[in-house]
Amino acid sequence: MAYPEPLERLIEAFARFPGVGRRTAERLAFHVLRDPEARQLAPAIERAATETRRCSQCCNVASADPCALCADEERDGTRIMVVEEPRDVEAVERSGAFHGRYHVLMGSLNPAEGSRERHLTVDGLVRRVRRGGFEEVILGTDPDAEGEATALFVMEALDGAGAKLRISRLARGLPAGSALEYLHRGVIEDALEGRVFLR
Repeated sequence: MAYPEPLERLIEAFARFPGVGRRTAERLAFHVLRDPEARQLAPAIERAATETRRCSQCCNVASADPCALCADEERDGTRIMVVEEPRDVEAVERSGAFHGRYHVLMGSLNPAEGSRERHLTVDGLVRRVRRGGFEEVILGTDPDAEGEATALFVMEALDGAGAKLRISRLARGLPAGSALEYLHRGVIEDALEGRVFLR
């Protein structure tokens, strides 16, 4: 017996999320039907979609443009950390180990999932660096195959962007296959302190 059409549409909507298969989508849909509090999901999604935007400088998600981090004049304007996702900015900020600027790529190179060079915000990063003021670009992409490919792509894109520009990569002390958003504060601090300069 098939589910009613509105429920089937809800299941299909949940199944479109990354990592959510049909079974998990069904569980989520039935949870929404059972729990009145879960029905706040729809207005929360609508509010997030209408009241957040991408910062025109760093491409992070924010409620204002420029975002609070870009507007903060106390931050070190000579260093910029390049990360894959907004959640990576949140993870590094939680650590308190970095006080420079950020640039969010909005993904990593992953052709298997349809993410290619044109989907990333590398052109915006190159423009920021060419405007001057940055002495170091820290590549903070995840220590996995996609992150490594992305870091190489960013490094090649920055070639010639600044004569005295130093490019570093977070230290290899990061656990292989992990994501920045799940790392402990001390791990992020150690990775920043032990970063290796690539040029």
